[in-house]
Amino acid sequence: MKGIMIQGTASDVGKSVICTAICRILSNQKYAVTPFKSQNMSNNSYVTIDGKEIGRAQGVQAEAARVEASVYMNPILLKPQSDRVSEIVRLGQRYQSLSGKNYRREFYQTGIETITLALSQLEKEFDYIVIEGAGSPAEVNLNDREIVNMKVAELADVPVVLVSDIDRGGVFASIVGTLQLLPEHQRKRVKGLIINKFRGDESLFASGKEWLEQYTGIKVLGVIPHLHDITIEGEDSLSMYSHFQQGNSKIDIDIVVIDLPYVSNYTDLEPFRFEEDVQIRFVNRVEDLGQPDAIIIPGTKSTISDIKFLHERNVFDAIIKYANNGGTVLGLCGGYQMLGEVLIDQSGADTGTEGTTISGLGIAPLTTYFYDSKKTVRSEGVLADIPSRTISGYEIHLGQTISRDDSNQPFLFVEGEKEGISIDQGRIIGTYFHHLFHNDEWRTDWLNRLRLQKGVATKDVIWVEKQRDLSYERLAEKVKKALDIESLMTIIEEWERNGT
Repeated sequence: MKGIMIQGTASDVGKSVICTAICRILSNQKYAVTPFKSQNMSNNSYVTIDGKEIGRAQGVQAEAARVEASVYMNPILLKPQSDRVSEIVRLGQRYQSLSGKNYRREFYQTGIETITLALSQLEKEFDYIVIEGAGSPAEVNLNDREIVNMKVAELADVPVVLVSDIDRGGVFASIVGTLQLLPEHQRKRVKGLIINKFRGDESLFASGKEWLEQYTGIKVLGVIPHLHDITIEGEDSLSMYSHFQQGNSKIDIDIVVIDLPYVSNYTDLEPFRFEEDVQIRFVNRVEDLGQPDAIIIPGTKSTISDIKFLHERNVFDAIIKYANNGGTVLGLCGGYQMLGEVLIDQSGADTGTEGTTISGLGIAPLTTYFYDSKKTVRSEGVLADIPSRTISGYEIHLGQTISRDDSNQPFLFVEGEKEGISIDQGRIIGTYFHHLFHNDEWRTDWLNRLRLQKGVATKDVIWVEKQRDLSYERLAEKVKKALDIESLMTIIEEWERNGT
């Protein structure tokens, strides 16, 4: 298989963004290219066209590569449910939940077989594969049963490029230390180095580049600058807080997003990054709530646990008071479930304990029941208050939410069935539809209502999909300028030809 694997000296060094850039660069050269990550750990997921679930990063990379995302691009997704237990999504479908210890002990062979199957399928369909590693390949306490770094490079039989983040400091030690901790046969697979997130005059690093190449015997393929103006979705919550407008003098609209411990699919909020007059604040303490123009309660992997967290921080009662005083509140997925009166975990799917019951915010007359079966589907619906307008999105949830009053207006009609709830002409909205704010006209209408209430000027529609594609192009252009693509392609071709 022709391809390259991007591994890092640590988490959050920029592997996902570099893989995204390489996917777009190769696509621009008219190659059929696919992203791949064997195992993701994130509650930030992406629903494929056939209603399956993969890591968000590979969905984004598929967009950059101009191909339809599939489960083979991320065959294993771990979704944390607590500090010790994660739900395993295998080939896009819920498999089981295990602790980290039991996962290593019980799932390893299944994981190898799953990864091998996925790689085999992708090899039939694409010219090149761009593989993203996870964390660091030098986790010596885990490497006997790892399925995310060098083991995957061996299964795919591709060379490796090692990325280090110079912005966090210690770049020489992190590169040399990582290489020293690799066994010799794995070290030989590393054919290139990338220095990422460099600030300032690159010429100041010339001697550093020379030293690295002489000491390691490995070519530095590029020094990539710190990219300030590239709006590419983050893989997980590590990158969540830095992505949104804060402290900008142009801010008119202040939106609080409740900062839940088990937040999922925070990329629902990504379109706000393109709204220059909107500030997003992540809040998990009552003293930080203030008087926002709206509160958004996002999705969560553990609704009941996060309700308890809101009680502990006194945020729970503050949301109720805000809504009762006329505030605008929107709940997405788990946030929608929280709006209701009662949540009943009949199967133990949410808490691990059958029959657990907890009171919701009581803002909407809803009851949620949790069952074992999980719904993952791309959906379309028509707005209840504007039947001529269609909303598209996707659903990923275990719960089923029922209104106790049939006279309540739903938010949408999906194939003739009611979905969600809308109260007081949309002041309170709850829906299972992820990607809601990616519906540009609807998002603009919702924001313009807030603008009118605030007495500030309304705005025209910003078409986010077009902006996203421009971001992929800008990213590819900047990375291509900094990265020796010719040498990268030579590494790929020579490895495929010679096996070394």
